[in-house]
Amino acid sequence: MSLHTQYSPLHARPLAWGQLWTPWISWAARQMEGPAAPQGTVQPENAPIAMHSNGTLETSLDRSLKCTLKSSCANAVKKSAKADCKPGPPKSARAPQVGGQTPGDVWKQDFEFLSRCHKDTVYLDSAATTHKPTAVVNALTRFYTQDYATVHRAVYSLSLRATDMHHAVREKVRSYINAAHNDEIIFTRGATESINMVASCFGRAFIHPEDEIVVTEIEHHSNLVPWQMLCKERGAHLRICRVTDKGELDLAHLQQLLSSGKVKLVACAHMSNVLGTIHPIRKVVEMAHSMGAKVLVDGAQMAAHGNVDVQGLGADFYAFSGHKLYGPTGVGVLFGRRQLLRAMPPWHGGGDMISEVRLQSSDYAEPPLKFEAGTPPIAEIIGLGAALDYIVAQGLPNIQRWEQRLLQYATERLASLPQVQIVGQAPEKGPIISFVVKGAHHLDVGTLLDLKGVAVRTGHHCCQTAMQRFQLPGTVRISFGLYNSFSDVDRFIDALQAALRDLGL
Repeated sequence: MSLHTQYSPLHARPLAWGQLWTPWISWAARQMEGPAAPQGTVQPENAPIAMHSNGTLETSLDRSLKCTLKSSCANAVKKSAKADCKPGPPKSARAPQVGGQTPGDVWKQDFEFLSRCHKDTVYLDSAATTHKPTAVVNALTRFYTQDYATVHRAVYSLSLRATDMHHAVREKVRSYINAAHNDEIIFTRGATESINMVASCFGRAFIHPEDEIVVTEIEHHSNLVPWQMLCKERGAHLRICRVTDKGELDLAHLQQLLSSGKVKLVACAHMSNVLGTIHPIRKVVEMAHSMGAKVLVDGAQMAAHGNVDVQGLGADFYAFSGHKLYGPTGVGVLFGRRQLLRAMPPWHGGGDMISEVRLQSSDYAEPPLKFEAGTPPIAEIIGLGAALDYIVAQGLPNIQRWEQRLLQYATERLASLPQVQIVGQAPEKGPIISFVVKGAHHLDVGTLLDLKGVAVRTGHHCCQTAMQRFQLPGTVRISFGLYNSFSDVDRFIDALQAALRDLGL
C-alpha cells in the first residue's frame, strides 16, 4: 500500500504567499536569506583525523555568486599530510570531534566547489554525481597545459608521454578493483556505455532465441533497458527477480529463476541507487555460475564507497563511472574476464581497434583496444587516475567508516520525524536514504529544501520500476560523499522540519 497521498505539487495548485517554485526564485531566495546557520556545535573527537591541503586554486564568492578561479601551474597542488580517519565510539553515530571538525569537514577543504564557491550549500546528491577535489581539477589543467597529445599514434615524445600516462591509469584501475590483468580493463564513457557494450557484444556472441536474462525489479534504467532491447533483438526472455519489502534481493526467487537452466546472464547492481541496499554479489555469482550463467555487476554506486574486488566477487563483468567517484564526466570502466572479452566481437569499428585492415576485411586488435575504437577521452582518463589516487590516499576504509557514521546519524534523525517514512531498510546499506513525507509531494519537499540551500534528489531516480515496486510516485533521496559532515545532516533536518511546517504537516 502506498504511503504517498496523491495530490498535485505546489506549482500545479493555486499560488499562496508567492509560491512560484522556479529555479530562479530558489536562487533569489537564498541570496536574500543568506547562509543558514549550522545547528549545534561539534566537540573534540577521541580519534585522530586526516588533515589535507586543498591546493592553491583560489576562489571568491561575489554578490552574484560568480567564482573566479586562479591557478598556478608551478605550484598546483600542496602535499597532503595523511592520517587515519577513524570512527569514534560505536554506540553513538555522532561523536565529539577534534578541533570542532569531523573528517567530512576536513575532506571538504579539498573541494573548492563546496568549501569556497558554494560553501553555504548542503550538497546531498552524491549518488547522482560527486564533486571533484582540487587534485583532479589540477590534473586536468596540467594535462591540457603541459602534457596534451594524442595516444597510441605517434613516436614523438609528447605522444609517448601521454600514452604512458594513459596506460598508467589502466594499471591504477586494475589495482583499485583487483582485476587479474590490465587487458581486462576497458575505458568507456560511463557505466551506461559499459553495460550497453556488454549487451551488444556479449549478446551477439552468447544470447540466442529462448535464452533468458535475469535482472532485479529495482535496477537503474541503464541496467534494465539494454537487456530489454537485447531480448527483443535476439528473441530471448527477460526474467525479473523480486526484492523484499526491506529492499533486499529475494535469493530464493533468484534460485527459482535460475533453475530453468536457460539463464545466460544475471545483471544486478552492487548497490541500489534508490535504496542504498548492498546486494550479496558473491552469493549471486555462486548461484549463477552453478547454473552456467554469467554475472554483470552495475558498480556505479559502489565503486566510491566500498572495497571492490572483482576476483573475490567472481564477477564476469563490472561497470562503473568516473564522475561518481570524484572523477570527471565522460569516462567510465568496464571490467570483463579475459576469456570472455576475447570471445566477444567488437562494438564499434575505427582506429585503434584493429591490427590489420584490408579493403574487404579486417583483423581486430586484442582487448582492451578491441573495444576502444577511436581517440579515447584522454584527459578524462587522466582525471580518473587522479581521482583514484585521491581516494587511495585518504584510505577507502576510512571513507567507508565515515560515510557509515553519517548514514547512521541521518537515519536516526529522519526516523525521529513521524511524518517521514524511510523506503528500504536493509541491514547492509551504502550512504543513500530514500524517504517520503506522508501527505506531501516529493517535488514540493525538494523545492522547499532547495530554498534553504539543501540540494537533494527527488523523483524516481532513473528507476521507475523501484517506484512501482513500492507503489510510490517518487521519493526524496539524500546521498553522502566523503565531504559531508554531521552539520550537513543537521542543516538538512532543520530545513526539512521547516518544510513540514510550511506544508502544514
